[in-house]
Amino acid sequence: MLKIGIVLFPGFQILDLAVTAVFEFANLTSAEPAYEVKLLSEQGGPIASSAGFSVDSVRFDQQDFDTILVVGDNFIAQPSPALLAFLRRAGPSTRRMCSVCTGAFVLAEAGLLDGRHATTHWCHAREFERRYPQVELEEDRIFVIDGPIWTSAGMTACIDLAIALVEKDLGIELARQVAKKLVVYHRRAGGQSQFSALLELDSKSDRVQTALTYARQNLHIDLSVEVLATAANLSPRQFSRVFRSETGQSPAKAVENLRVEAARLMLEGGRHPIDVVARETGFGDRERMRRSFLRAFGQPPQVIQRATRLHGMHTEA
Repeated sequence: MLKIGIVLFPGFQILDLAVTAVFEFANLTSAEPAYEVKLLSEQGGPIASSAGFSVDSVRFDQQDFDTILVVGDNFIAQPSPALLAFLRRAGPSTRRMCSVCTGAFVLAEAGLLDGRHATTHWCHAREFERRYPQVELEEDRIFVIDGPIWTSAGMTACIDLAIALVEKDLGIELARQVAKKLVVYHRRAGGQSQFSALLELDSKSDRVQTALTYARQNLHIDLSVEVLATAANLSPRQFSRVFRSETGQSPAKAVENLRVEAARLMLEGGRHPIDVVARETGFGDRERMRRSFLRAFGQPPQVIQRATRLHGMHTEA
């Protein structure tokens, strides 16, 4: 049985404990329990979470773990000397050292990320780079694997990381079953972006939402204002006015953003050449898609494609 030690400290972000549900359902799904999970802390006993209530823990000591996972917090608290000493001591004997969200700051402070690739919550990326220039931060990744070090972005990315751990240990089919039971998509690939144009497009009316849904489902066809207005059952003039009022964007800009995101996801999937991606997402040709990527990301599609391949190489290492 693989022993998982989850390191807590006062004020830890409670959502990070969602990883325990992944290991729990892996045990329920496999032929026999595969994981033993322990919540660890410096002193043991009740540890107050970010939500105000406490969870029980045991004191970290000399016992060995297959995997140690450090959770994050909301304010990047300075880790205690005892916690840093524990991680440095455990590093050589632990198969995997992991972090969720700002837990990457703790691993970096312990010196475990020096010279390695890592990620953290996007909103703390600049601070991480300032403090730890010796770490190769990939700020726009869901999770990053560099040898025995696994780091994830913030919040729900911890679930993707935990499912990836299960997949590595118990196989892809069991990981799929766990994801299905947890009612989540089978884990997002680690190379995916933390950001989403879909989350930034918010509409108040059913008509604009109907047009957005139509656009997402038909990116490969012409999506002029007239086409979208027809889907929304409005005149083109009315539609343009209402759409900009509700989303803060023109219909053309919103469609471009949706196409860029769809194209990025296809590239990160690593299965399609750029010409096919451009055609399937409605750009028509790779040059038009390249210009849109430069506006959206400041880099061409080839850079994202190469980054995905490099991530795959780190994963296999």
